[in-house]
Amino acid sequence: MLPWKRALRPLAALLLTAAAVTVPATAAEAAGAPSSGWNDYSCKPSAAHPRPVVLVHGTLGNSVDNWLGLAPYLKVRGYCVFSLDYGRLEGVPFFHGLGPVEKSAGELKDFVDKVLAATGAAETDVVGHSQGGMMPRYYLKFLGGAAKVNALVGIAPSNHGTTLSGFTHLLPYFPGAADLLAKNTPALADQVIGSAFLTKLNAGGDTVPGVRYTVIATRYDEVVTPWRSQYLTGPDVRNVLLQDLCPVDLSEHLAIALLDRVAFHEVANALDPARARPTTCASAFE
Repeated sequence: MLPWKRALRPLAALLLTAAAVTVPATAAEAAGAPSSGWNDYSCKPSAAHPRPVVLVHGTLGNSVDNWLGLAPYLKVRGYCVFSLDYGRLEGVPFFHGLGPVEKSAGELKDFVDKVLAATGAAETDVVGHSQGGMMPRYYLKFLGGAAKVNALVGIAPSNHGTTLSGFTHLLPYFPGAADLLAKNTPALADQVIGSAFLTKLNAGGDTVPGVRYTVIATRYDEVVTPWRSQYLTGPDVRNVLLQDLCPVDLSEHLAIALLDRVAFHEVANALDPARARPTTCASAFE
């Protein structure tokens, strides 16, 4: 790389971060108003966007905070947008997605049915972050979701589990730690590479017929590691590395879903491939 390009790289990264922080903030404020926010059950999908979008938060997330950037981004582009809280543990407010993943998939099933009944749509599209990008695959594979979901977009999804930057390799050295994890935070145990849940989920292939899959990953992910484990294999799969779209994008596991408008642009492309436009660093300013 030429010296001047190396010098411009940090500047470009700074500009991208500034755009991500400032532009979604205005949209998030608009989302606070009932007339312009998401989870509006009077919303009827348009001919341009005939499927409602269901947003599925990640572990320790919730239906609001996880989507203060992406939900308004999609809403202003004409989508009916909905989000749910799932995997709640008794006595634990705000931080959800901790219950057994299999049970959470059942909660997603009920929520999708509610959204489809309210909107009159035949199918929905699902966009999820982290666990929220992986858990819907159980719904698709085992709970009849394939008939009701057109596309699944996973943002940094834990599709094949995580080592949590190597931390999970230490569990055998602490007797009882794995059992304690499974008892108190089942979803965390379910997402460890090699777990019984993931073995069941991925047996026989990653995908089911009739659903389009998109995975958007970042090489700087420090939570779902190694980051390549997020990718899926099978028909109708598109695996995307954020840095292939914008080399100076430094987003890690949280930022990619919370405020990265380059990633948001690629989500929009996945939801409407017929109108997709190339995603580049400039997409952060759109």
